[in-house]
Parts: sequence; C-alpha cells; structure tokens
Amino acid sequence: MFRHVIAPARFFSQVPNEIIRHPRLSSDAVRLLTWQLSLPDSAAESLSTTARRAGIGKTSFIRAKRQLTAEGYLFEWRQQGEGGRWSTTQMVSNVCLTAEEAAAARDGLSLAPPTDGVPAAGEPKGRAVGRSQDNTRVKTDHPPTRLAAEVPSQPAEVTPGQVPGPLVERGAQALAAVSRTERRLRLTARDIRALAPLAGEWLLRGATLRDLRNDLTAGLPERVHSAAGLVRDRLLRKMPEVPSFAEPSAQRATPTPVAPRAAGMRECRGEHTQPRLFTPVAGEVLCPECRQDRAEAAQDASGAIQATLRGAAAVRVALRGGVAG
Repeated sequence: MFRHVIAPARFFSQVPNEIIRHPRLSSDAVRLLTWQLSLPDSAAESLSTTARRAGIGKTSFIRAKRQLTAEGYLFEWRQQGEGGRWSTTQMVSNVCLTAEEAAAARDGLSLAPPTDGVPAAGEPKGRAVGRSQDNTRVKTDHPPTRLAAEVPSQPAEVTPGQVPGPLVERGAQALAAVSRTERRLRLTARDIRALAPLAGEWLLRGATLRDLRNDLTAGLPERVHSAAGLVRDRLLRKMPEVPSFAEPSAQRATPTPVAPRAAGMRECRGEHTQPRLFTPVAGEVLCPECRQDRAEAAQDASGAIQATLRGAAAVRVALRGGVAG
C-alpha cells in the first residue's frame, strides 16, 4: 500500500489516531466528532447542526451520539433557567473522559496529574482536561501512544486469544484514567503496561470504558494495600463472558409436538369425485355437505309425498261426488 501525503500548511486539524481507528465508533460517529473538534473555540454549532451539514440522517445521528457518549467523547447537561425553560449544554473531547473530568473541563478546572509518574491518557502533564494540547510543553517519558508497543507478550493463562494493539492501547488509557481519578487505585506506568492486555480483552469482549471503570472502582475497601494486585484480580474475576451468537442448547425451548392435520379425520361415504376427508363430531360417516344434501332431499321427498296424498284425497272426494250425483 503506497501513501502519498503532503502536510497541509493551513486549515487542518489534529485528530488522535485512537478516534480515527476506534473499533466501536461508526464512520458517522467519527465524522461527527472530528467535525466538531475541527471547529474554532468560538463556534457554537450544535451536534444536530453538524449532522445536517455532514449529511448524517436522523437514525444514524442518534446511533452516533450513543456511541460517543458510551465511549466518553460526548457529554450533555440539561439545566432549567430562571424562566423555567430547559436548555442543553454539550461538550465533545478528543480523549475519553469520566463524568467528573468532563464536568471539571466544562467549569474550566484542571485535574492534577498523579504524583507517582503515571502518564495521563492521551495528554501531557499539567494540561486542562479536554483542552487542546500545547506543543510547547514537555512530553512525558512514557506517552500512552507508546504503551501498545512496550506491552510484553501476554501470557496465555491471563488473556486468552490475541488482543489487537489498538485495544491494548485503549485499555492502557482506561487504566490510566482510573488511576488518575481514584487515589486508592494508583498504578505505576509499569503496572499499566502489564495490565493493559487484560483491559484490552474486556474491550474485545464488548465491554465499554464505562463498564471497565465501574467494575474496577465499585465497592473499594477503605485501604488498598496493592492497587495493581486488586486491579488484576478484578480484571480476571469480573472478565465479561465471550459473546456467543449461537443459542445455548439448554435454553432452547422444546417444540410442542403438533398432531398431523389428518389425525381424527375420516373419509366421507357419500358420492364424491375424489375422496373427501372430514372431522366427525359424533361419529358421523358423512361430511357436512353430504348430510345437508340428504336432509334437503328428505325434505323434498316428504313434501312430494304430502302433495301426492293430498292429490289422492282430492281425487277420492271428486269420485265420491260423481257417484252420488
């Protein structure tokens, strides 16, 4: 594959490769996010407006918003004003954030980086959460983009299967974010590199970054003696099941046997061009149609007999009258 690339001199945007190559973001979600990130700080364009300009339909737009929210790139806050009217504030980020980090970025606050040298996911030391990077600042010794290459080969008994490099990198960023926001789970850069394949396995099995963060931080003890040991234990013990699209045989409902349609039916003894089957109600030997025909024939015969008898009586009366005259 040959690539011819000319670096633009103006009117360009810097987008992290994690967004462009994200395994769970659709093309509409990536386009929506990168379009918003390319706008100047003074622009107040809403996501729906961006979707219309980008040619993204309503259904695709809703799906893209859900994906960006689940991955920590999009946040929305609704508030009620003095007149009782509701308004929505939206914020997009070029790195995934927790709800606390997003609120801090919205309010213009900065979160202090950890003191034990853990690199912030996708950001240099000391920068404000969600702000664009300043190229004049000194980069950390171990930026997150190098974590995937520095992760040692994963043991088979720890992470079954092969985890793609981008997911290992995303797992490292998620662990770094947890370490930065939860003081009881302070991890060193070496711990993050060692645990990144496990976190990547979570993402490979369909877990979201929010799922990973919640399972690692829920119900923590007051004192954690070994943050790396506790994180490793939870990553292994709470590992999501491998998704299976095949229905388990134990859960398959046993089909109820269906009796053949001919069961309980018998052949009509009436005159038909072809054999006719019917379901008897009380042991009948004729189908309903034949029974109806015979009933009508019997009624006609009875009427004819009555008419004959009436005619014969009239004849007798007439004869008697003639004799008498």
